[in-house]
Amino acid sequence: MTAIKLDMFQAGAVAALVYCLGRFLILKVPVLNKYCIPAPVVGGLIFSILNLILHSTGVAEISFDNTLQTIFMTIFFCTVGFTACFSLLKKGGFQVLLFLGLAIVMVISQDLIGSGMASVFGLDPKLGLCMGSIPLVGGHGTSGAFGPLLEDSFGVTGATTVAIAAATYGLVAGGVMGGPFARRRIIKLQLHSTAKEEHIFDQQAEKATTIDPQRFVNAALFIAVAIGVGTLLVALFKSWNFTVPGYIGAMLIAVVIRNSFDGMKKDVPMPEIDSLGNLSLQLFLAMALMGLQLWQLAALAVPMIVILLVQTVWMALYANLAVFNIMGRDYEAAAMTTAFCGFGMGATPNAMANMGVLADKYGPCPRAYFIVPLVGSLFIDMFNSGILTIFMNVLH
Repeated sequence: MTAIKLDMFQAGAVAALVYCLGRFLILKVPVLNKYCIPAPVVGGLIFSILNLILHSTGVAEISFDNTLQTIFMTIFFCTVGFTACFSLLKKGGFQVLLFLGLAIVMVISQDLIGSGMASVFGLDPKLGLCMGSIPLVGGHGTSGAFGPLLEDSFGVTGATTVAIAAATYGLVAGGVMGGPFARRRIIKLQLHSTAKEEHIFDQQAEKATTIDPQRFVNAALFIAVAIGVGTLLVALFKSWNFTVPGYIGAMLIAVVIRNSFDGMKKDVPMPEIDSLGNLSLQLFLAMALMGLQLWQLAALAVPMIVILLVQTVWMALYANLAVFNIMGRDYEAAAMTTAFCGFGMGATPNAMANMGVLADKYGPCPRAYFIVPLVGSLFIDMFNSGILTIFMNVLH
C-alpha cells in the first residue's frame, strides 16, 4: 500500500479545495442546503470516503500534517473570545447558566450510558467512558488526553483507540443531525430571528461595512497577541496540574482584551476578526473531517456500535425535548438545539458551523452565538474533566 503524506502546506491547500467542493455541492444538491449541512462536513466526508476506498482496496492511504488544523482551531476560538462582550451577558446571563446545566446533565448521562452498557456487554465500564463524554462532549482533544490516562493509570486496554474512533463518529453525527432538527422546529412553529427587535446585535460588528486593509492587519495583530499570551496562561494551568485545551488560553485573553478596550471606549476591529475566525473555522472543520479514518469505524465491535447508536438517539431526544423547550421554544432556542447536537456529539466548532448555516439561511441568532461558545468552549470542558475524574475513580 502506498503511503501518501501531505505536509502542512499541501494539507492546507487540500482543505481549501475540500471546503470549496462542499460549498459547490450544497449549491447543486438541494437536500444538503435544505437540511443545513455545513460545507466542510460535506467536502470532508467525501475526502474521507475516498481515503476509505483507497485504504480498503490496498491502493494507498492518505495522511497529512495536522499542524495547520491546530492553528486554525486556536485562531477560531481566539476570535470567539473577542465576541464575548460583557454587555451582552446582561441579556443572556441566566440562559448561560441554564445552558451549562443542560450540558452538565448531558455529560453525566453520556457517561452513565457508556459505562452501564459496557458492563452489560461484559466490558470494563471504564472503557464505556471512551464511548461517553470523553469523545462525545470532549471530542478528539479530550480523547487524546484521557485515553492514555485510562491505559496507563487504570489499565484499560485500547482506551485511546476506542475514544478516538468514537470521537470520529461523533464529529460526523454532530455535524449532520443538528441542522434538520432546528429546521423542522423553525418551519413547524414559524420561528424567526428577533435580533433586530431586541437590539442585541454587537454594535461594533455592525459599524464597518467596507473592507479596510489596515483593519484586517489590526485584527491579525489582536489575534496574534491573544494567542501568544494565551500560551502562558495554559502553561500556568498545567503548572497547577489542571489540564485544559490549548485554545482556552487564547480565548480567555481575547475576552480580557475585548472588554478592556470596550471599557476604554477603544475600537476593536470585530468584523475583520469575525471574518478571520469564520475562515479558520471552515478550514479547521475541513481538515478534521479529512482526517477521519473511516475504516476504524468499520472495524468496531458490535458493542461499540450499539452504544454509539444509543448515545445518538439519546442526544436527539434530549436536544429536541429538553434543550429546545427549556431554552425558550423560540428561534434562539432552535439555534441552540442545533448547536447542542454539534458540541454534544462532536466539538464546539461543529456547533458553531451548525449555527452558522442556520443563521445564514434564517437570520442572526446573537444570543445563541454568545451562549454556545462560552459554554461549549470553556465551562463544559472544565466540568467534563471533573465529572470524568469522579467516574474513573468510582469505577476503579
